[in-house]
Amino acid sequence: MGYRIGIIGPESTGKTTLAKEIAERYHGTYVAEYAREFVERKGTTEVTYEELCEIAKEQIKRLAVRDEGLEVFDTELIVTKVWFDYAFGRWPEWLDEAIKQYPMDLYVLLYPDIPWVPDPARSNGSDAIRLELFERYKKEVDALGIECWMVKHN
Repeated sequence: MGYRIGIIGPESTGKTTLAKEIAERYHGTYVAEYAREFVERKGTTEVTYEELCEIAKEQIKRLAVRDEGLEVFDTELIVTKVWFDYAFGRWPEWLDEAIKQYPMDLYVLLYPDIPWVPDPARSNGSDAIRLELFERYKKEVDALGIECWMVKHN
């Protein structure tokens, strides 16, 4: 099997840029963030619990396809779980099982120390929210016991 890297962190921290650069530099496969595709198609960042379930299920489909080489995921299920909890105070039970079933070999958690850039697919530009989400992502990765590199830009 290949090697999987999950790039996670709050909005506007450079996840997409970093994921693409790592995949290109090391001749890996870049796996795009499905939530962005969904929100752009819908035309609003407002999603229901059921729609977030759809997003998670599509991410699971992408995780189920294994590549022999390097795979770099622009966000993955931990981000989705934290969004469920942040937005709805709960998440579907099957999400925890999927996180265990499709783990990353390495997580790269980006710190929100660069300015938030407005984008139609983004909704949380507050520094306080971005820091809160960062801490939630860190807690989830720590609980898994999988290697995590934390990256600060400044």
